[in-house]
Amino acid sequence: MPLNVTVRPGVRTDVPAVLDLLDGATEWLVARGRTQQWGTEPHSTSIRRVEQVNGFVDAGGLWIAESAGRAVGALAVGEAMPYVPPATEPELYIQLLVTDRASQGQGIGAELLDHARSLARKDGVDLLRVDCFAGGDGALVRYYEKQGFTRAEPFAVRVNDSEWLGQVLYQRL
Repeated sequence: MPLNVTVRPGVRTDVPAVLDLLDGATEWLVARGRTQQWGTEPHSTSIRRVEQVNGFVDAGGLWIAESAGRAVGALAVGEAMPYVPPATEPELYIQLLVTDRASQGQGIGAELLDHARSLARKDGVDLLRVDCFAGGDGALVRYYEKQGFTRAEPFAVRVNDSEWLGQVLYQRL
């Protein structure tokens, strides 16, 4: 049975909950031997990640999916990430999408993506883009395709001594 989810603007006091969601997603990935996406370390111990989530709040782009008073997902929207090719027209960029792994399959990610679409339409923007990890078995790319996105440019980011493979996807509204 799907959760009853409401989406609301994120505030500073939500930052620990977002970091918990990210930590939980990383634990879930590590337990499945999928360490290439986010590594093995908790996001809550990364100064860069904590600053990034605070920046999402400061920019007004953080949204929280809540069920029974508990954060079960987070979405951040705004400008494209610096490591992806820039859009050639106005866009809304999904900077972060994470859901509670204990609530997997409840449609939380789809609800947050619908919210992003609504935000884009409200701003008169016809292009919604996102990037994701494209390595491993490609499951994350396929997830976004099932949500109506189309593959655009693949890219790679140098992380320490290896390359992190990514995929930009887009959706016309």
